[in-house]
Amino acid sequence: MLEKLVQAAIITFLLHLIAGLSPTTIKTEAIPTSGTMSAPIARAVLNSVE
Repeated sequence: MLEKLVQAAIITFLLHLIAGLSPTTIKTEAIPTSGTMSAPIARAVLNSVE
């Protein structure tokens, strides 16, 4: 059990290290607080229902 926990910790550390060295960054956008969907998303949802 302890061995698997140590392995998981090492793998997690390596993945974080690789992600930190990655030249690409993830850009996050603020989610509107109104709770409404944007028009393209709403159209896509409605088209998928039909």
